[in-house]
Amino acid sequence: MTAWLRQRGLSLVTLVVFLGTWGCLVFAGHHQSNEERRQHGERSLSLPEYLQSGHFWEATGENWESAFLQSAAYVLLTAFLYQKGSAESKDPDKREAVDRDPFEVRGKALAQAPWPVRRRGWVLWLYQYSLSIAFAVLFLLALWMHAAGGASAYNAEQLDHGGTTVSVAGYFLTSQFWFESLQNWQSEFMSLFAMVVLSIFLRQRGSPESKPVDAAHSDTGAG
Repeated sequence: MTAWLRQRGLSLVTLVVFLGTWGCLVFAGHHQSNEERRQHGERSLSLPEYLQSGHFWEATGENWESAFLQSAAYVLLTAFLYQKGSAESKDPDKREAVDRDPFEVRGKALAQAPWPVRRRGWVLWLYQYSLSIAFAVLFLLALWMHAAGGASAYNAEQLDHGGTTVSVAGYFLTSQFWFESLQNWQSEFMSLFAMVVLSIFLRQRGSPESKPVDAAHSDTGAG
């Protein structure tokens, strides 16, 4: 059991932190939503009612959306762009294992490869881009979640003030939707920029996101 936990500690801890912070988001959002409703003379929502509200799903969707956008963009950009000296970049002066053509794998390596590599054809073509595709799909799902939840919350506010409601598609055209999205997108790309540049000069012993402590600033990659 100890070995099993040690081998999966990174995913387990990040999952627990995610669930914990999401739970805190539910608690804080529920409180904030009811405070706003009281200010407008409306009844408070129970927790189950809040979990079905646009307020909750808009807040959750807009943050998941930016996180998955960051991941999809980073996976794609690091496939063909370089930053000399960064632990986050491939070395621009040499071919690396991740650049290996899976269609050329033969012998024992092929026998031990994942099923899509052995299957070849369109299955392998899809599999070799599956990470970025998965993040792109998750981004689009979160984008829709944000828009659907945001439209619901937006319409409730519009009705309170005698305004005009919009469809989910119509909410995409509002400045509110883009303000909510872009305030998160810019922070995600700022964080990526900081990771790429700071890993040139700074170190974290033991982390695969850092170069070895004694590596020269000009060395590229974490290896």
